[in-house]
Amino acid sequence: MKILKKRKWFQSFSALLFNPNIPLFFKGAVYKGQTKGICVPILNCYSCPAALGACPIGALQNSLANLRFNLSLGLNQFGLYIIGSLSVVGSLIGRLPCGWLCPFGLIQELLYKIPSPKLKIPGYFRYFRYGVLVVFVILMPLILVDSAGLGQTWFCKLICPAGTLEAGIPLLAANPALRSQVGLLFAWKFIVLAAFFIWMVLSLRPFCRTTCPLGTILGFFNKVSLFQMHVDGDKCTQCGLCTQACPVGLEPHETPNSPDCIRCLKCIDTCTYGALDISFLKKYPVNRPKKIRI
Repeated sequence: MKILKKRKWFQSFSALLFNPNIPLFFKGAVYKGQTKGICVPILNCYSCPAALGACPIGALQNSLANLRFNLSLGLNQFGLYIIGSLSVVGSLIGRLPCGWLCPFGLIQELLYKIPSPKLKIPGYFRYFRYGVLVVFVILMPLILVDSAGLGQTWFCKLICPAGTLEAGIPLLAANPALRSQVGLLFAWKFIVLAAFFIWMVLSLRPFCRTTCPLGTILGFFNKVSLFQMHVDGDKCTQCGLCTQACPVGLEPHETPNSPDCIRCLKCIDTCTYGALDISFLKKYPVNRPKKIRI
């Protein structure tokens, strides 16, 4: 079985694994069991009725938003568990969850299959997600606080299309009491979701490539994680097939462990020369392909 086919099964299974409480979709309620205190390694909204665990980005924002208030009460709570869980996942497998586990990534790939003109995403757009991480996930929850010292989860509140799709729309559809409270904020979130949906049809994985703060954090670990991608420069012919297959517009034979790589492994599936490979707990010497001079 090709890697690509295996990945689709993993993505589908992951969506069910992290969201098993399907009946709650029809009740307009949110699961609040003990597992909600555990951060999952994907962008999966805490308020999704079926969600089994907590989204690490939402949890991180919440920790930062409550930091001043907790310190004023003498509580030294810095969200170290959240940072630690992200570090463990990143150190082990880097951005692998983006390519193999994230349900929102699967949705983006399915929407891209809709026939339409296709647009390339300029490379410099990737830097926008660093701004999203710094401004909306870190600085705004820390700085914009009320008189009691409490902030808000601004990325969730203003941007996150996954939260709107997984939580906002299902809860409103099943809960009449919530529908009566809908205002301009939800209208804005719905517009953001619609805009991303249109972009997802036109471009492959635009949210992952330009906005997602979780992928940005895990991407920092790609070059140092125990899971690594390797290039055998002696086998690589620089044919460009891996570049054509890459969903995030990289040149895998040049930067196999780029922070932008979602580790979908399509490049390995595509390489007919066996020049690309993966390893875990093994380090191989760098053997980059030689530049071809014309």
